Amino acid sequence: MSDLENFTPKLTADGSFTFVSQEFGESFHSHYGAKQESFFKFVEPTKLTTAAQKPVLRLLDICYGLGYNTAAALQTIWAVNPSCFVEVIGLELNPAVPQAAIAHHLFDNWNYNYIEILSQLANDHQVQTPRLKAKLLIGDARTTITLLRQSGFWADAIFLDPFSPPQCPQLWTVEFIKQLSLCLHQDGLLATYSCAAAVRTALLSAGLAISSTPPVGRRSPGTVAAHSKSAEFKDYLAFPISQPEKEHLLTRAAIPYRDPELSDSTEVIVMRRQQEQQASSLEPTSHWRKRWLLGTQGRDFIGT
Repeated sequence: MSDLENFTPKLTADGSFTFVSQEFGESFHSHYGAKQESFFKFVEPTKLTTAAQKPVLRLLDICYGLGYNTAAALQTIWAVNPSCFVEVIGLELNPAVPQAAIAHHLFDNWNYNYIEILSQLANDHQVQTPRLKAKLLIGDARTTITLLRQSGFWADAIFLDPFSPPQCPQLWTVEFIKQLSLCLHQDGLLATYSCAAAVRTALLSAGLAISSTPPVGRRSPGTVAAHSKSAEFKDYLAFPISQPEKEHLLTRAAIPYRDPELSDSTEVIVMRRQQEQQASSLEPTSHWRKRWLLGTQGRDFIGT
């Protein structure tokens, strides 16, 4: 069986398709809608329609996967400003994933104009056109992000889209997110689907300010982050995180994942956090859960 045969398209509620990862035991996208997730969880929170007014726009797509987030970004940017030059860096562990998305024609129902670009990127791992420079860096993102940071790359938008923290903790650690913050332009925005307290603590530990993004297909919101003096973040200051969210960051659920050398296994990272939680004097998350159980927001932020 080839690597491409490990991926079977799975229909989501908005008519677009996703895959299920055998390695991580999770879908690549929400069953509520794979396509809509790319636009509403990543493109809109990073304000790409505004950023597209610039002559050059740089994107960093963490866990490129099927290519949906990059696809949604390119479609949005060039609809606003066809002459915008876009530089994309995608980090991906398994090159078979984007190749399978192309092989299964998953963009056919997108009414998409740039399938040739996505196909070349999936198969050749690089594309150069008069208005695009794109590369896929294949391998452990903890290694490739370090090399990218050392190259001096600064992103106007970062899409942080790994599998869930319990399944893929290595890409949600304090140390990994610190590397992302060093690749984020001073006015750039980082978006992720996760509102986990451990993830938000890691973002704050990296010196970033955070806010919630609207829920998409589920009650829980996503998170947007930026350097505290970012001009593009100022609109989010009018929507601070809610009281349940603030209190969630004071519980044991907010103890972040750590990976000091950016090289530990999933099991070691999870165990390290569990040990830190057991020794912590922070409020048990169960107490926070009971306090907010009757409120709709409290149910959205249940975590461990």
